[in-house]
Amino acid sequence: MALPEYGRSVQNMVDYAVTIEDRAERQWCAETIIHIMEGMFPNLKNIPDFEHKLWDHLAIMSDFKLDIDYPFEVVKPENLKVKPDPIPTNTKRIHYRHYGRLLENLINKACEFEEGDEKNNLLALIYNHMRKDYTTWNKDSIDEQKITDDLLELSDGKLKVNDEVMALIAERVEKNVRPRPTSKSNTNQKQNKNKKH
Repeated sequence: MALPEYGRSVQNMVDYAVTIEDRAERQWCAETIIHIMEGMFPNLKNIPDFEHKLWDHLAIMSDFKLDIDYPFEVVKPENLKVKPDPIPTNTKRIHYRHYGRLLENLINKACEFEEGDEKNNLLALIYNHMRKDYTTWNKDSIDEQKITDDLLELSDGKLKVNDEVMALIAERVEKNVRPRPTSKSNTNQKQNKNKKH
């Protein structure tokens, strides 16, 4: 079936309409089929060009053999076979796959920033992101020197992690670490619950 969403019954009707010799009867049959198709999707009636699409579908289901007076100019068979333009892909090699292309783009952008707070904050953000990516692939330990060296390499030596950036990194890490409740506080919570009961 050309368009399975309409089902075998509608396809059979279209096949029958193609065989009708009387043009007026064929036209009436085609219009009846369109009304049936329209009733199958009542929620789509408000969509612009909905009726036009139905006539296109009728032509497609008949393999463009249904000789009738279409109320719209229906799609041409050759237009259905036109392939879309290929989507351009970035073929540039990613240096380290675990960091990804997005991080490389971010590093290149950071290289354009002038020295100052904005650049340091961005650098801290990049470094922390690199740490997260690194731990995804190496769960045993974090090699800070390796991350620093990777950042230096990916930025062609333009981005260096100084003391100010390291302080920002430590501050961000501290904010993201949630303290675990101590066993003493857990004991107190249990005692309070017991008192209520």
